[in-house]
Amino acid sequence: MSDNLVMLITGASSGIGAATARAAAKEGYRLVLAARTSDKLKALQAELGGANDVLIVQCDVQNGDDQKAMVEQALKTFGRIDSVFANAGRGGEPGGFSEADPEVWKDMILTNIYGVGLTIQHCLPALRKSKGHLLLTGSAAGRVTIPGSMYSATKWAVSAIGYGAREELRGSGVRVTLIEPGMVDTPFFDKPPAHALMPDDIARAVIYAVSQPSHVDVNEILVRPTPAE
Repeated sequence: MSDNLVMLITGASSGIGAATARAAAKEGYRLVLAARTSDKLKALQAELGGANDVLIVQCDVQNGDDQKAMVEQALKTFGRIDSVFANAGRGGEPGGFSEADPEVWKDMILTNIYGVGLTIQHCLPALRKSKGHLLLTGSAAGRVTIPGSMYSATKWAVSAIGYGAREELRGSGVRVTLIEPGMVDTPFFDKPPAHALMPDDIARAVIYAVSQPSHVDVNEILVRPTPAE
């Protein structure tokens, strides 16, 4: 794969985002890695080749000015954006609709839905120019009914955003892929089950989608762990 290609990843400091950064670097991508805090990003930048190949950006996806600055820095540094992985997200907490903390809901909704929308809005001009690829982290939880789960509701919304973006971009050359993991062993969960997926499993799905020829649009990849015996 050409080392001229640039992939931007939000929520890149750990878990699926960091695993995808490592996988993309192996494929020759230059990277724009964004997260709320930059400490882990600095270590990842050093691991993956330094500032010539990896731009790190402190970005709260709930903040439109942060997202605008992220894209501006990416274009100033690398001149293009070929793939955008809108991966930043957070989970909820137990309690269902009757007992959960509404402030947790608010932060989760703003991150998982509003933040994704802002990433798309600010990145689309560059993606249209490159005829690039938009990828969104949905979830298996966005395809089933989970009692009392606002998190599941936000991932249903991400699925709808993906479908809507694909229709808006139809004929533009920009591809749109929903990446929908089941339970993944990341800091996102306090106690994932023993048979959970690993972040690398999801990173491989991302690389599969972006590696297809331009006439192939992988709409969705649902990845679940093999059921335990």
